[in-house]
Amino acid sequence: MEKVWQELTERFDQEFGRGGERRRFFTPGRVNLIGEHIDYNGGRVFPCALDIGTYALVRPREDTLVRFVSTNMELKNQVDISRICYEEKDEWTNYPKGTILQIQEHLAAEGRDAGVIGGMDILYHGNIPNGSGLSSSASIEVLTAAVVNQLWNLELDMVTLVQLCQKGENTFNGVNSGIMDQFAVGMGRENCAIYLDTSNLNYEYVPCVLGDLVLIIGNTNKKRGLADSKYNERREECNRALTELQKVKKIQHLCELSAAEWEEVKGAITDDTICRRAEHAVMENARVKEAVAVLQKNDMVRFGQLLNASHDSLRDLYDVTGSELDTMVEEARKIDGVYGARMTGAGFGGCTVSLVKKEAAERFRREVGENYQRRTGLMPEFYIVNIGGGAREIL
Repeated sequence: MEKVWQELTERFDQEFGRGGERRRFFTPGRVNLIGEHIDYNGGRVFPCALDIGTYALVRPREDTLVRFVSTNMELKNQVDISRICYEEKDEWTNYPKGTILQIQEHLAAEGRDAGVIGGMDILYHGNIPNGSGLSSSASIEVLTAAVVNQLWNLELDMVTLVQLCQKGENTFNGVNSGIMDQFAVGMGRENCAIYLDTSNLNYEYVPCVLGDLVLIIGNTNKKRGLADSKYNERREECNRALTELQKVKKIQHLCELSAAEWEEVKGAITDDTICRRAEHAVMENARVKEAVAVLQKNDMVRFGQLLNASHDSLRDLYDVTGSELDTMVEEARKIDGVYGARMTGAGFGGCTVSLVKKEAAERFRREVGENYQRRTGLMPEFYIVNIGGGAREIL
């Protein structure tokens, strides 16, 4: 790890010059173990933070200029912190810009001096593959929030920072995301998954000690071109389903319904496609509840079966997988020692997550990789990941 910081220090000096105090920060990526496409339906999700993520070296400035550089992106940018606005040409830097603006507005709304936030030089470095669906954008947002909070002693709690990051993504960047990604990377805890109720942000940490199993992330390396448009389309379809169901049942979110209640009221939805979307949401929420219970009993066989059922529902009812994700999951399930495999993230490309016996991990990488490449023509990547902690300053 020190080698990474040393390389970042050298790059920082090249970009911004020597001298001054540099502070180190890290925010993880995340994988959602189960509970997909329900964080915007008032559902319960079960993500965990990873030991890969986004690093930053930061140095405060005496003026109001913020200079952004990333080792992963060509674009470098600078903005005056008192004049932040969305600019399409600013590309990835709109994520940290939106976060800073939301913190400024939050301070102002509380009657505090938003001008206390000054300029800074910040160098980002991520080892989360861009476009993989492991929340590289949320990681950058929450990292920026943690930096601003610490550098200027704002004393905002992490849940507030997480909410401001989501608001920035929604209102500043126009991405209609739920709260799960930012919450997972901000609130992660080592060797625990987060059982999060997205309708009220109640949460609990559930120990997730895998023993002789490992989590393997499989990156399809399929560009997620459809992800944003289809994501918004699915949200709209779920809203239509909710509107229909509210005519016969007093609910605020689809995921308030139990499986039994769903059977009673699903006839109120006349469109078959809309009905399938809602059925996924309700049943996925039920799977999350069961998954937490069986994990607490260390029943990894049943936990893996629930991962499989989640993917099948995302494929058959929610239509968000696509041939690449389906192919990778099919090949994963052929390997002895695989307990379960599913897509994770928005879909239409991105990543899978598989629960695999340690002794089968190398065979998994080799055979799934070869067969996936043969069938799709794409070269996949695999990462054996650990469950790590949330956003933090590295002292």
